[in-house]
Amino acid sequence: MEGEIDKEELKAAGAQLLPDGRTGLVINGWEIETRKFPILNSTHVQLWEQKLQTSHLPEMVFGESSLVLKHLKSDVKIHFNAFDSLVGWKQEKLPPVEVPAAAKWKFRSKPFQQVILDYDYTFTTPYCGSETVEKSLEQRETISDEGSCKLHWEDCEERIDLTALASKEPILFYDEVIFYEDELADSGVSLLTVKVRVMPSCWFLLLRFWLRVDGVLMRLRDTRMHCIFGESNKPVVLRECCWREATFQALASKGYPSDCAAYVDPTSISQRLPIILHKTQKLKIPN
Repeated sequence: MEGEIDKEELKAAGAQLLPDGRTGLVINGWEIETRKFPILNSTHVQLWEQKLQTSHLPEMVFGESSLVLKHLKSDVKIHFNAFDSLVGWKQEKLPPVEVPAAAKWKFRSKPFQQVILDYDYTFTTPYCGSETVEKSLEQRETISDEGSCKLHWEDCEERIDLTALASKEPILFYDEVIFYEDELADSGVSLLTVKVRVMPSCWFLLLRFWLRVDGVLMRLRDTRMHCIFGESNKPVVLRECCWREATFQALASKGYPSDCAAYVDPTSISQRLPIILHKTQKLKIPN
């Protein structure tokens, strides 16, 4: 976990650290935990390739790392992981981004075998998170319809108040988890991460896919989730997805720099990228 936790602030907020050396806390009926592990070894990479029916994975996959937010009363679990995000990549099947220096990518995947770039080597994913209801064995035996455990995000007009999130409220817990990263044969970056922040009044997270194909394209897919703690027994999670994208050529035509060095930090340049898709949804946590 990044940063030190103030035990007095935790106590004042009615929060407790997770036991047994786990990273995270329990607050207002939510258990929030981050798990960070090394990249997958060759054996697990082969297993993932079989499961995903692909011979291509990002250079670094942190396959066991995750962020889990569990509502204890309802057993609703919102979680984030690399495997589900790569399932999304596989299903979306975007066409490969055309690059001028494509020749040097020929031996990218297998040194002994020429590879045709007929897949989305950027590993762009539409993934916005996963959610499940963790029923006990007794509960599962009484449920005949598997759909009874599914959760529904409904479209809404509400927006996350980012200004309010910038207030001076103390941060009880903060962490960042990397799910996968690829340097695109030294021609850019493809990166999927999630950052979580817990305050006395709410929790907030940002799942971000960031892509920069040097000299060609930039793509930013952000998913923000926010849950305000309150008196209600049915908390609401607000989810806002915003996808932005632009070519270097389009940015240069607007007077922005064409030098890749000017586009290292996605946060600082996000407003320069036009919005391709934006939607807001909410999830009402059941009893």
